[in-house]
Amino acid sequence: MVKVDNYEVPEGLYYSKDYEWAKIEGDKVRVGITDYAQKQLREVVYVELPSVGDTVTQNQPYGSIESVKAVSDLVAPISGTIEEVNQEVMDKPEIVNEDPYGKGWLLVVKPSNLQEELKNLMTDQQAVEWHKSLIEKG
Repeated sequence: MVKVDNYEVPEGLYYSKDYEWAKIEGDKVRVGITDYAQKQLREVVYVELPSVGDTVTQNQPYGSIESVKAVSDLVAPISGTIEEVNQEVMDKPEIVNEDPYGKGWLLVVKPSNLQEELKNLMTDQQAVEWHKSLIEKG
């Protein structure tokens, strides 16, 4: 785990500039929002996710997350078919704030073009540098 200022950037994940992370788990990918995103949103009060069997497309919205501050689109870091949806997050959205990289995951996707699409994402090292630039901009 790397800390950038007050934000956690776990190693071994891929990151999108839409503040989502992707963790490869065998032939599937687990997806969620970053610590930076959940801290910017502050208190998450509602999460809208698609259904199992739906498809997501890289860089396209697939749901929304609502906080006391704003409503934001959730944007897919990879394309594929949804295999699991975290029902617990829809029932208790605050889990996203409490554990964004663990219990606060959002989807598990069976990717359709993983190796090609990983090239569009940041490695953890690149994400650390990106987080530093976000913090500098304030």
